[in-house]
Amino acid sequence: MTALDKLNPIERDIVSQASTDEPWQLVLDFSTMHRWMPEDVNKGVDHLVGKLKALGIPVEVHEPELNLSIPIKAEVRCGGKTFRAKSPSSSVPTPQGLTGRLVYLPSNAKNIRSFSRDFRSLFGDAVKSIEEAKAMVKDAIVMVNGYANPANTSFLEAWGARGVIGINPGVDIHWGSGTTVWGNPDLEDVERRPKIAFVNVNKPSGEALIELAKKGENATIVGDLLIGWYPQKIPVVHIPGAVEPEKFVLVHGHIDSWEVGVGDNATGDATLMELARVLWNNRQKLRRSVRIAWWPGHSTGRYAGSTWYSDHAALDLDANCVAHVNCDSPGCRWATSYHETTVMSETRNVAFGAIRDVTGQEPKGKRPNQAGDCSFNNIGISTWFMLSSTMTDEKKKEVGYYAVSGCGGNIAWHTENDTLEIADRDILLTDIRIYLLSVLRAANTEFLPLDWSETVKEFQGHIDRYQQAAGNRYDLSPARKACESLGAALGKLQAGIVARKVPADKANEAILRLSRILVPINFTRQPRFRHDPAFSVPALPTLQPAVLLAEHEADQDMTNIIKTSLLRGQNRFIAAMREAEATVARAMA
Repeated sequence: MTALDKLNPIERDIVSQASTDEPWQLVLDFSTMHRWMPEDVNKGVDHLVGKLKALGIPVEVHEPELNLSIPIKAEVRCGGKTFRAKSPSSSVPTPQGLTGRLVYLPSNAKNIRSFSRDFRSLFGDAVKSIEEAKAMVKDAIVMVNGYANPANTSFLEAWGARGVIGINPGVDIHWGSGTTVWGNPDLEDVERRPKIAFVNVNKPSGEALIELAKKGENATIVGDLLIGWYPQKIPVVHIPGAVEPEKFVLVHGHIDSWEVGVGDNATGDATLMELARVLWNNRQKLRRSVRIAWWPGHSTGRYAGSTWYSDHAALDLDANCVAHVNCDSPGCRWATSYHETTVMSETRNVAFGAIRDVTGQEPKGKRPNQAGDCSFNNIGISTWFMLSSTMTDEKKKEVGYYAVSGCGGNIAWHTENDTLEIADRDILLTDIRIYLLSVLRAANTEFLPLDWSETVKEFQGHIDRYQQAAGNRYDLSPARKACESLGAALGKLQAGIVARKVPADKANEAILRLSRILVPINFTRQPRFRHDPAFSVPALPTLQPAVLLAEHEADQDMTNIIKTSLLRGQNRFIAAMREAEATVARAMA
């Protein structure tokens, strides 16, 4: 018996049609094509569109103007030496050099990927107050461990730093992005464009610079970037369903890369092309539609392509998109594990079920990060699979790798080393089948496979954790009770579905509307149809300030401010729970 034998006949037939013939050729093609500069990204799109059309698949190509920042070259000068560097996108260009005293913050060494905007994550116990921290970094070139990311740079910029140097954990230097602006800026977030320079250096250079900082040396950051608005092509394939064609699953990934970017994200582009081929050929077997999109501006525009589409198609997405599935870095070398699978709680069953049925593995999940083209939270669309397979922890230890955010765990991520050797054809086929099966189930199940009872359980766990942190300083029991009431209503809805007492159309409309209510309350601070900044959003962010009360217990002014935030935040949360419960009640009426 093969892994596919356990699928139902339609699933088995469709998933078995997936192959690597066409996708592997695209990987080979893209392994020789830079997709970094705006004109090269468009050439990559043209190549993909040509292949789609040759397969008989209609494709619509949008061409918006995206605000991009493309690093050209960078270096750090200090102590009479020049150190190789890379500017993340959105750094302020300093072609003539920017000089300041060199300061090293050693306290953030443990979590080099953290995008948490937390004062202690940078300074630890090295300082006793924010005022002391500000004095330490004012007018300085500040070195931090890891990557010069938005959480670090926005803090340090606000406190008067002149520049930031990220010390990468190995011999390679990784490209990235340093802006908190998500996609194209508008009037409300344009002021958050970075106003300081930042670069990354490798670990040996960082160690040398740390010694120079101890001697009181000044450092000069030199960085040249191409910044502006550029027309970029966004290809979208629409595969119509036969029963509910207006409803659709959005499957997407980025087509721009750093240099040739094979594992991040030529393999993802190839996966999407194969999904388009198989599903187009089987469109008469689809209940709902599937929409497949390739984004530019991921790396150099902080998800500008997916954000533009989220804005451009917002009302259609709001009315009709049942889920979105991100395809980034599948099919990479040694990436045979699914122990870090990105899922929202309500999507765990459909995502994990596909992995189990294709591989036989028992996956483990994690909460989606505020990253990776997850540009649809503020509309309220559930998601799974931000990244794909990854290597086991044992394999990472064996090869001596540190943590990165793509390429299946290969440290070629965001470097010039992300070349053809990073892709694995057999693993690619496995990941294609997983994506195909999960999307097929979201498109074909009579009742949408979003389990909101799992989300309510998640909410209750967060509320309990926040209440424990607050102690008797604040009462979150009204939020807990509202959550419990919604859970009871969802239990009745599920019983009605099982007993066939709730029609599929009414149930699915409720399930869809619940996404629009519950995803934003769990993942966003900004209103719907806007985009949160690119740093981590805690679970149930309107209730999370409860964890701050103990820390500020001696400061009555701050305590009162936190309680005011909690009052407003709990009001928002309870109102959302009531709206969700009313949505369930309408479905059962």
